[in-house]
Amino acid sequence: MKRLLLLVAAVAALALPVAAGAHPLGNFTVNRFSRVEVASSRVYVRYVLDLAEIPTFQAGKIDADRFARRIAHGAALTVDGRRMRLVPVEWALAHPNGAGGLKTTRFEVILRGPRLARRSEVAYRDRNYGDRIGWREIVVGDAPSRSHELRAYPKDLLSSPLEVTHVDASLVPGTVPKTRPHVVHGAVLRAPDRVADSGFASLVARDRLGAWVVLGSLAVALFWGAAHALSPGHGKTIVTAYLVGQRGSPRHAALLGLIVTVTHTIGVFGIGLVTLLLSRFIVPDHLYPWLNLTSGVLVVAIGASVLRARWRHRAHHHHHDHGHEHELALSRRSLVAVGVSGGLLPCPSALVVLLAAISLHRIGFGLLLIVAFSAGLALTITGIGLAAVLARSAFRRLSFEGRVVSLLPTFSALVIVAAGIGMTVRAV
Repeated sequence: MKRLLLLVAAVAALALPVAAGAHPLGNFTVNRFSRVEVASSRVYVRYVLDLAEIPTFQAGKIDADRFARRIAHGAALTVDGRRMRLVPVEWALAHPNGAGGLKTTRFEVILRGPRLARRSEVAYRDRNYGDRIGWREIVVGDAPSRSHELRAYPKDLLSSPLEVTHVDASLVPGTVPKTRPHVVHGAVLRAPDRVADSGFASLVARDRLGAWVVLGSLAVALFWGAAHALSPGHGKTIVTAYLVGQRGSPRHAALLGLIVTVTHTIGVFGIGLVTLLLSRFIVPDHLYPWLNLTSGVLVVAIGASVLRARWRHRAHHHHHDHGHEHELALSRRSLVAVGVSGGLLPCPSALVVLLAAISLHRIGFGLLLIVAFSAGLALTITGIGLAAVLARSAFRRLSFEGRVVSLLPTFSALVIVAAGIGMTVRAV
């Protein structure tokens, strides 16, 4: 009884979010902020860089002096049409806590520009990390920052962050002496505003891993996987339409769940290997649009194949046995394709868990958590598939006859095609 209570307590504790960590814009993002201003007669740029968990993991140990010079090289300033040099004069580096025990990075650097003798037309362009996704913001003078200099991102812009990389302004030298801007240090630098760490990512960073805590963690990972499957995507509509249109059975629904589990787990490991070994050549977040495109094309192919099979079955209904065998063979192939499309896109939180497990030397525990998470995702999709199968069986027992019922498989195939086209268009 005591052990049972410990297990329940462990599950309850693990299900609660841990203190601030997960990046509001996502674990892949590289976020940048610049403030162009004049102090006395000299132009300065206050530059802030915010790296989420995965870019920080990829960066490894950061040489602050070299990092500052790299940022200065990527920041282009022109005054009255002439390119001017920006020189780093002060910088500060911190690694606030992120999801799953990983770190994030906050780097502030002051870049010194030329002196202004008169009113000048100034153009500034930030070319750093141009190939990475994230927040990009530039302000001039004392203008307010929408993100409070990458400390508190507006919730209404999280899905479509700012994309400002260039600004033109007319600046005049100050008539009153003004000290140059400075970076912040200490706790202020280390504590940007964050949302709570996800319940899944927090599991891998637990201090003690007794047997009951491990079991409780796996149960919570299973729960988070099931909850994650209820978010948009993961082919729930496609699975439902497929099982209804192809007269799927509970066995088919269970097989779909198994395929989703294996595909999602392999996907997480694959992107993890890319992050660890090939990040200099392949940026991991660039793989996600291609995976989305692959899923969309795959779903269109599934829908087209099912639609063609239904059409041929209706056209050759007098060859009953031959048509039935062909349709069954097609179902096996398309069943695998449906399962792969549902698990092909790895959850970023699962990738964070894998990288955190590597950094904490808990690779085995991390792999178990990812498998449990994938299994939870598959259980939800399987449950939806079973509901579709049972609903179709109940509908059939009501003995509704007519053209609408006979066209249901064809309509299901059209739904799959439409969903695949939508996925493809979004990916493109």
